[in-house]
Amino acid sequence: MKNKTYTVAGLMSGTSLDGLDIAVCVFEQKNNQWTYQTLAATTIEYSEQFKIGLNTAMKISGEELIALDRSFGAFQGTAVKKFITDHQLSIDLISAHGHTIFHNPAEGYTLQIGSGASLYAACNIPVVTDLRSVDVAFGGQGAPLVPLGDELLFGTYSGCLNLGGIANISYVSNHKNVAFDICPVNILLNAYTLKIGKSYDDGGRIAQSGKLIPALLQQFNDLKYYKQAAPKSIGREWVDAEVFPLIAQYATHPIEDILHTIVLHAAQQIASCLSALPVKEGKQQLLITGGGAFNTFLIESIKSFADKKIELIIPDANTIQFKEAIIFGFLGLLRMQNIPNAKSTVTGASVDTIGGAVYGNFNDFFS
Repeated sequence: MKNKTYTVAGLMSGTSLDGLDIAVCVFEQKNNQWTYQTLAATTIEYSEQFKIGLNTAMKISGEELIALDRSFGAFQGTAVKKFITDHQLSIDLISAHGHTIFHNPAEGYTLQIGSGASLYAACNIPVVTDLRSVDVAFGGQGAPLVPLGDELLFGTYSGCLNLGGIANISYVSNHKNVAFDICPVNILLNAYTLKIGKSYDDGGRIAQSGKLIPALLQQFNDLKYYKQAAPKSIGREWVDAEVFPLIAQYATHPIEDILHTIVLHAAQQIASCLSALPVKEGKQQLLITGGGAFNTFLIESIKSFADKKIELIIPDANTIQFKEAIIFGFLGLLRMQNIPNAKSTVTGASVDTIGGAVYGNFNDFFS
């Protein structure tokens, strides 16, 4: 490698449709240890057209999906170019997760749109994208990929919990990476908050004001997914087919009660996964990130169900909001260094893989 320091823009678009997260970080490797520094980060809210397009992309024609793929890629490239210009930054690489439309590893496919070619053409900066497909081709879930970044960048904690559209957890136990999707969270909360004219439930106040629907909670907890062993992952298809229909049976109940029950369900499922967290330096500390970290009612509910020995760590706002973008930037950098960026022990693939399609001039990485 030409040097051991790279400036990378990581891009993330999650199932909750909050917007495009951009995090520009400097990554440095010294004595086989990775460190990072965030130079700038932002979330660019989607237009109504993109929100509708991304939310309904599973149901449109193949030609319409290709057009959306191209336009979303160009949008990302234009957004990054403006962001780094506004902040007077120079970057070596863009690593983009894209937006997941289909995720069915059991049938051997996953699709994250956001054309790498269009992204590259819009900003003329080298791009890595499509980070999940190689792992799926080798029999893996293609998810979660974040645990490798958790281990190398946030390894001082006992584990890392991400509360995004779907909650996922990662930790290292007996020198083995353990990670999996736990349950849907914001993908449900945001959908039902929208029904009362709000894009999200600020602090979980609306949910907290509701009452438990015991029968719905029982049906949630009886879902077969929760009885499966890891590695396992959740796609939007599963949520649409298995979870939303359950909630629809309770359409006559107040939205506040539905939100309240969703939060308690998530808290119970998350708490049930925490018993295996390792002890590090005499402590069990769980780092919590993702939009759900701002949901006070959800955090307090997790605390009420979890072992009291486990300390829930809420970091600074940048880490909460942009940790996934930071890590996907890092995974793209590993791709360019020819280092595996998906662990088979986490995803269930037959081998560790180096995933990601590349676009642009990468001379600086190979000279």
